[in-house]
Amino acid sequence: MLTLKTLSKADTDLFFWLYSLTQKRNCTSVIWLSKTGDGYLYFLIGMLLWVFEPEYGELFLYTALMAYALELPIYVALKKMFRRPRPCDLLMDLTAHVTPSDKFSLPSGHTAAAFLMASIVAHFYPPFALLAYCWAGLIGLSRILLGVHYPTDVIAGALLGSTIASLSLSILG
Repeated sequence: MLTLKTLSKADTDLFFWLYSLTQKRNCTSVIWLSKTGDGYLYFLIGMLLWVFEPEYGELFLYTALMAYALELPIYVALKKMFRRPRPCDLLMDLTAHVTPSDKFSLPSGHTAAAFLMASIVAHFYPPFALLAYCWAGLIGLSRILLGVHYPTDVIAGALLGSTIASLSLSILG
């Protein structure tokens, strides 16, 4: 039977296995990948589509802006509600490869934002769906490899981002 204790142990074990892949290694590429999920790229994509893509660009931008306006307060509320310490703050002998922007880990905001964007890209531009979802998944993986999130944080972030994107698309898309 799957218990919370069993799930937590599996989550921690998977975290350690993935994080160990980056120990004593140059993580520049993983850090760079993670930084593509900081939000600047999303805004740039939205603005470029708004200016240069007449068919869906404007609706894409408005849908993304509404989605992020919905996602951010929910993300902050969930962080404050769960108050789950980051693995780099809780687990002994572990130093993250980056400095997290806040002290709680559940859900992963980078992953939520990436899956939100991937879902909107997939809706408006289906030929780019696979690329967008692979990129979003790699952002989530990068957060684990860098030592700032557990796998379940990333799963929760992916679910949050995808859900908010679907809601926004049902309203505007």
